Amino acid sequence: MADGEQSPSGRTSASGAWCHFHHGADIGVRGTGPTREAAFEQAALALSAIVTDLDRIAERSAVEVACEAPNDALLLVDWLNALIYRMAVDHMLFRRFEVRIEGRRLVGRAWGEAVDRERHEPAVEPKGATFTALAVDRGPDGSWRAQCIVDV
Repeated sequence: MADGEQSPSGRTSASGAWCHFHHGADIGVRGTGPTREAAFEQAALALSAIVTDLDRIAERSAVEVACEAPNDALLLVDWLNALIYRMAVDHMLFRRFEVRIEGRRLVGRAWGEAVDRERHEPAVEPKGATFTALAVDRGPDGSWRAQCIVDV
């Protein structure tokens, strides 16, 4: 698949890939990448893509997010829930993410814009990242995977 090409379930790029996977009434988000940080960024893209087509979101402003957890899996849930909180409170959608993880602390940045219901046509509102299907691990090829189910 070419860089940036859309597949039915996600998107791949030079920095990694994201996809959705089915889970009853909710939806799974999965990010993969060459680093743990890239996998977290891709999982955040999958989260945004639940709401709208990423190509409809402009990078007008940035917000910073910080969280801390005792392990990578809980850090992923905290990261995604912090983004869901910012989406709800700031009425924003995000298109690009930058993650830095030092020890058990994540400092991230998300670029996006205020929701425009006509242009973005939001499909659903994510309610929260869950522990269901939660995994952050490294594959045999050295790539990282970060995934969980999101309540919608």
